[in-house]
Amino acid sequence: MRVRVARVSDVGLGRATPVEVNGKRVALCRPSAEEFYAIDDTCSHALASLSEGELVEYEIECPRHGAHFDIRTGEALTLPATKPIKTYRVVVEEEEVFIEVPE
Repeated sequence: MRVRVARVSDVGLGRATPVEVNGKRVALCRPSAEEFYAIDDTCSHALASLSEGELVEYEIECPRHGAHFDIRTGEALTLPATKPIKTYRVVVEEEEVFIEVPE
């Protein structure tokens, strides 16, 4: 199922924007003008909001303890995080951004 979460213009370049998908917070990441990725907004280590962290290319940094995650795969790249975070498929149609979630 696709859920509309934003317009392309709502997500700044090089930024992560928190959105809600079926009651769950997701960080919608835009590392370049044409790319969007979606990840759980909660760090797997310390329950911090990843959308408040710094996004550099394909890595987002947790603002609480500095753990880095790959926004493409959800993989924890640095300590103190050791567990991955969930990723979601993003679809852009015209100027609308959708996140695909299981039904």
